[in-house]
Amino acid sequence: QDMFEAGGRHQAGPPGKGALKIPERVPCPRLGTGGGQFTANTMACVSEAIGLALLNSSGAPAPYESRDAYGTASGAAVMRLLEKNIRSRDVVTRKSLENAARVVACTGGSTNGGLHLPAIAHEAGIEFTLQDVCDIFHDTPYFVDLKPGGKYVAKDLYEAGGVPVVLKELMRAGLLHGECMTASGRTIGEELDDIRGEADGRVIYPVDKPISKTGGVVGLMGNLAPDGAIVKVAGMSEAEQVFTGPALVFECEEDAFAAVQKRAYAEGDVIVIRNEGPMGGPGMREMLATTAALSGQGMGKKVALITDGRFSGATRGFCVGHVGPEAAHGGPIALIRTGDVITLDAIKGEISVALDEAELAERRKAWTGPRETIYASGALWKYAQQVGPTRLGAVTHPGARAERHVYADL
Repeated sequence: QDMFEAGGRHQAGPPGKGALKIPERVPCPRLGTGGGQFTANTMACVSEAIGLALLNSSGAPAPYESRDAYGTASGAAVMRLLEKNIRSRDVVTRKSLENAARVVACTGGSTNGGLHLPAIAHEAGIEFTLQDVCDIFHDTPYFVDLKPGGKYVAKDLYEAGGVPVVLKELMRAGLLHGECMTASGRTIGEELDDIRGEADGRVIYPVDKPISKTGGVVGLMGNLAPDGAIVKVAGMSEAEQVFTGPALVFECEEDAFAAVQKRAYAEGDVIVIRNEGPMGGPGMREMLATTAALSGQGMGKKVALITDGRFSGATRGFCVGHVGPEAAHGGPIALIRTGDVITLDAIKGEISVALDEAELAERRKAWTGPRETIYASGALWKYAQQVGPTRLGAVTHPGARAERHVYADL
């Protein structure tokens, strides 16, 4: 995140010699990877909340020897699960998915949680869509102060007690299903009874004194996204969560990034990047280069950006992803033209374009179909033919609900 934004500042006009070279030398001073509540750390927290990983096993920094102890403990846990015949689908239930969504929301986690949780549910044969995830986000307070919206990183969370303390706070507020089974062979409620850590009021706020009353990630719906969209609002004030402006439309991320580099946009624009969804990309790339460049140019709060692709967890500003249906499926985002007025309201959960149904219908008649890509063979071509909508996790097969067998019983 820091390096991408430094690149944006450099393009905007370097403040001095070596301004980019100096941070290039120290972006990752230790072993491991990005410390913010980006996609990797978000899903690490999910692994504990959903019950598939032992409590506090996911957050230790890479060099910590405690990782070895958790490796040993995990091996012993596997043997207990085999002995008790507890399987992953006994752990992954509708309620455990709800627990996981709570943790994404209260930590200001990555919008990609809204993609991965429905996909996990699909594998388990459970219906749990992006809208279900967003409903939980809306009802969950945001009380863990992590980057990019906050001050602290994963190491700070771990040393403040980690995910178990976060789960304890959710349990205290009646927002956690304590009866869910976990990889330990005990319920999450039983596991939390043994946790002695408490909210420190610095990294982890008390749940009844949150940073904000709703989650750090918000779902949007409207005539521009009938299947929904998602935006990370952690670190944004209420005033910053409403934005109206003219669309500036790009057919792919490369075109948008080139325009941002040249500053070929204006304050107040809503930058639209389409054809980057699961089918249209193909592959649903994240738009970190463009959003970080905007932030680095000091325009992160002066423009908005929407896409049928996704965003890195490191994205900041009013950046709406997962717009569905995607352009390749003929969704409204495929019909937008530069100059159309778009309104984004994360407080009300709305995303709309100032066009009536008659105008949208006329434009749909003139739509010539999905953008042609360079992928006409290989795995990406196959993926594009099979992939489903983002709101269901962008999956490529019917899922467990269509299964007529259980592998473990064969």
